[in-house]
Amino acid sequence: QVQLVESGGGLVQPGGSLRLSCAASGIFFRFYGMGWYRQAPGKQRELVATVGSSGNTNYVDSVKGRFTISRDNAQNTVTLQMDSLKPEDTAVYYCNAVGAIGVTLGRNYWGRGTQVTVSS
Repeated sequence: QVQLVESGGGLVQPGGSLRLSCAASGIFFRFYGMGWYRQAPGKQRELVATVGSSGNTNYVDSVKGRFTISRDNAQNTVTLQMDSLKPEDTAVYYCNAVGAIGVTLGRNYWGRGTQVTVSS
């Protein structure tokens, strides 16, 4: 049984920081690329950041220099450190796992999301 469980969301003022975590179970974690997506009210879900099975990272332009994605293969977790938050970062943030090695290819799993609200 596969589970991705997000935590760390909440309310923060503009310019503040939050740290999101995603705990994975039921998968061989280091065989998966991990990502964070977000969806704001009335908008499509967008890819925010990814970290591959090899540790390579990518970011959407709007968060470059402010967000950092990382993974801990010993703990089966992926983290999104969010600094200098802006109101437009307000969204539900979702954890995603995509199989990248061997028999995991084609597998795709989602968490249920955690709310991030940036407001004064």
